Amino acid sequence: MGIYLVSVGAGDWFGDAEDDGEGGHGALAAALDTELARRGLAPYTSVPEAATTLVRGSGQSFEEKLAAPMDGFGGLCREYLSEREAGLLLTWSVLVPLSLDEALRLPVESPYAEETTVAGAPQVLALAERMAAAIQLPLDVIPEACDNLDLTMWFLEGEAEEAATTHPGPWAEDLDAAFYVALYLRAAQHSLRRGCPMTYS
Repeated sequence: MGIYLVSVGAGDWFGDAEDDGEGGHGALAAALDTELARRGLAPYTSVPEAATTLVRGSGQSFEEKLAAPMDGFGGLCREYLSEREAGLLLTWSVLVPLSLDEALRLPVESPYAEETTVAGAPQVLALAERMAAAIQLPLDVIPEACDNLDLTMWFLEGEAEEAATTHPGPWAEDLDAAFYVALYLRAAQHSLRRGCPMTYS
C-alpha cells in the first residue's frame, strides 16, 4: 500500500476511456491532446510501450514509493524556489516529456484530485537540478535507474546514511528531503530519456 510514482506505457496511456478505472489513461491522453492543440502544439503520441520484463538497473521502467515525510522537501522548495516554481514541483499529478511553459489543468479526475495537473519534464528537471545543486546532492552515488524501488531502498536501508559519511554536505542534514529532490530529478530524467509519461498510483 501507499503512493508510487511510476512510468506509463503506451498501452495504458492510450487505453479506452472506459478502461480508465482499471489503470488506463485514455481520457487523460485525449484531454491533453485537446489542450495541446488549443495552444497550437503537436499532440503527444510518441509514448513507448512499457517494458515487458523487469530488469533491475535497466532504466526501462520507473517505480518508486513516496515513503518519506515531505515536510522537509516543502521547506527546501520554499527556500530555493519561487512560489510559482514550488507550486509546479509540488502539485503536478502527471509528468510528460514535453516543454510546457506552465502546468496544464485538465478536467479529468486523478486518483487524488478532481482534476489532473500536467507538468513538463524539462521544467521539473531544471527545478530539481537547481535544488540538487543547492543541497550538494551526490548524484554520482545515488541510483540512476529506478526500475524497482532502487532509489527508495537506497534511502531507506542505510546506504544513504553511509554515503553521508563519505559525501558530506547539506543534503545529509535531512535525508527525507534529499530523497524527494532525487526522486523528482530521476523521474524527470527518466521521462525525457524514455519519452514516457509519469504518474502516481
